[in-house]
Amino acid sequence: MLRNHAFAKSIQSSMIISHRSLHTSRICRYVKNGKWTTTHYTQKPREKDERWKDVDMTRVSDEYDVVVVGGGPAGLSAAIRLKQLANENNKEVRVCLVEKAAEIGAHTFSGAVIQTDGLDRLIPDWKEQGAPVFQKVTSEKIYIMTTKGRIPVPVMPLLPIYNHGNYVVRLGHVVKWLGEKAEELGVEIYPGYAAQEILYDENGAVKGIATNDVGINKDGSPKESFERGMELVAKCTIFAEGCRGHLTKQIIDKFALETHPMSYGIGFKELWEVEPAKHKPGYVEHTLGWPLSVGQYGGSFTYHIEDNGQPLVAIGHISALDYKNPYFNPFKTFQKFKTHPKVSDLLEGGTRISYGARALNEGGFQTIPKLSFPGGCLVGCSAGTLNVAKLKGTHPAMTSAQIAAESIFPELENSERLTPESYQKNFESSDLYKELKKTRNVRPSFNTKLGYYGGMLYTGLFYVFGRGIEPWTLNHGKKDNEKLESKENHKEIEYPKPDGKITFDLLSSVALTGTNHEENQPSHLTLKNDDVPEEINLKEFDGPEARFCPAGVYEYVPRGENTDELRLQINAQNCIHCKTCDIKDPTQNINWVAPEGSGGPKYDGC
Repeated sequence: MLRNHAFAKSIQSSMIISHRSLHTSRICRYVKNGKWTTTHYTQKPREKDERWKDVDMTRVSDEYDVVVVGGGPAGLSAAIRLKQLANENNKEVRVCLVEKAAEIGAHTFSGAVIQTDGLDRLIPDWKEQGAPVFQKVTSEKIYIMTTKGRIPVPVMPLLPIYNHGNYVVRLGHVVKWLGEKAEELGVEIYPGYAAQEILYDENGAVKGIATNDVGINKDGSPKESFERGMELVAKCTIFAEGCRGHLTKQIIDKFALETHPMSYGIGFKELWEVEPAKHKPGYVEHTLGWPLSVGQYGGSFTYHIEDNGQPLVAIGHISALDYKNPYFNPFKTFQKFKTHPKVSDLLEGGTRISYGARALNEGGFQTIPKLSFPGGCLVGCSAGTLNVAKLKGTHPAMTSAQIAAESIFPELENSERLTPESYQKNFESSDLYKELKKTRNVRPSFNTKLGYYGGMLYTGLFYVFGRGIEPWTLNHGKKDNEKLESKENHKEIEYPKPDGKITFDLLSSVALTGTNHEENQPSHLTLKNDDVPEEINLKEFDGPEARFCPAGVYEYVPRGENTDELRLQINAQNCIHCKTCDIKDPTQNINWVAPEGSGGPKYDGC
C-alpha cells in the first residue's frame, strides 16, 4: 500500500466546510512587500533554496504494468478493461490508479444525461450488477430563451441532442460504483493521492508519475512532517485527468501532440429538491439564447431525476470561454438565468442542495490531439473526446479508454516500456471516431456573426439532413484566452443582486461544494510571473480572473492600508479544481498544479 502524509488529510477534506471558513481577502497565504508571491516548488526550484539543502529528497518507488492517472469514467474504464483482459487470458497484470479526490467520485462533476454505449461495452450486465443508472429519459424539450418567454424548437431523432433511450444520472455515484467494480477485479486504487510530476526514462519516454510532496509551509519551506511523494513506474501510463489536466498539458507540449487549439466552456450546476407537484421524473430540457447574447455560445440544461424518493432537479448553465468581454461573469450569468419566469417558477419553494462548476472541452473532433506517445497515451476528456453537439462526454470517455486498454494489453509482455501506437489506429476505426467526425462542424458553426441563429441553420442543413458528410472541417480560430479583448472596448455588465432564495452569492455557493485544502501549504494556483496580474490583467482587462473564477479564488485588494493601489489576492482554499483560470488567463500566466492530495471539492453525486 502507498504510504503518504496526505492520507491523514483525507479525513479533513471529506468534511463540508461552513460559509465562514471560506477564504476572503482577510486571509493571506503569502504576501511579500505588498505583492502576492508564488512559493510553489514547481515555479521556485528547491535546488536553489538554502532551506532545502539538508532535506532528504529520495523517493520510494513501486513498479506496475500500467499506471492510470485519474479516477473518473475514463480512468476507471481503462483499469477495469485491462483487468478483464488479464483474467480472460489468465495473465497477471498489475494496474494502479491514483485519484486526487479524497474519495472516488468526489471530484466528478457533470450534468448528466448519458448514453450507455460505453457502459454496455464495459459491463454488459450493469443493470443486474446494480449500477446507479435507473432514470430513463421520459420526455424532452428544447427552447430558445427570450427575456421573458421562450420559443420551442422541434425535438426529432435526427438532432444531435436527441435523448430518447438515454438516462439521467448522478454521475459521481456512477463513478463510485465503477470504482467498486475496479477494486473487485484487483485494480489498486489510491484516492487522495495527486499525481504531480511526470517521470521520464533515459530515452525520453514517460516511465510513470510521482505523487506530490506533502508537508510544505505556505512560504515554500519544509515542515518537520515533510514527506516526499512516491514514484509509480510503469510500462505504460494512461492519463485520464479530465478536461485540462495539468500533467496532460505538459505531455501535449512535450510530444507536440496538439493538432488544433482546444476550445472550452465552463459549466455550472445546482442540484435542487423541488416541490413534488413540479417534478417530472425523466424530463430533460435544453435551452440556448438569453441571458447570453446572440454571438455567445452556450445554454442551459434542466434534468429531473427521482433518487431514493427525492424529487431532484439538476439545473445548469454552460458559457463558452471564447467570450470577448472581460466584464462577462459566467457565475452571475447562471444566476441571472434562474430569474427567468419559467425557471424561477420551477425552483420556487424548492431547496438548493449542491453547487459546482467545471471546465469542459468544446473543441470536438478537430481538436483531439495525437493519442499516444512514448510510454503512454491520453484517454477521455484528457484527449478531448467530448461530443459537444450531443452534450455527451461519458460514453466517449469510457469507450476511448477501453480502446486504449485493448491496444495496450497485447504489448505488455513484449516490452519494458511501450508506445501504444495501435491505439490511434483502433480509435480511428471505431464507431466513436465516426460519431465525433459527423458532429465536428456543429460547434464552430456558431462562431459566425449570425451566432446561434447561424449555428442552428448550419446544423439543420449539414447535420440533420447531411449527417456531417460535408468535405470541409471548420476551425475554432484563436485560443480562448487570446480572444479576450481590452476593457477599453467594453462596458461593465450589470447583473441582478442575489435574493438568497432562487439566486445566490458566490461564497454561499462555494460552501455547498465541500471544498477544503490544507491551510498551510503553498498556493497550487501558481504564477509564472508575479508582476503580470497588476501590470497586464488589471491594467488591460480590469482583473478578469475575479470574474471568470466560479469560486472566489481571485480578487484584487488594496496593496496596503494607506493606498488605493491594488494587488492580486489568491484564496486557494476556495479552489474547486475547475481549471478555468488555467484556460482563460489572458497571458497564460496562471498555471494550475495539484494541491496536496485529497484537497478540493467533495461533490456528492454531481
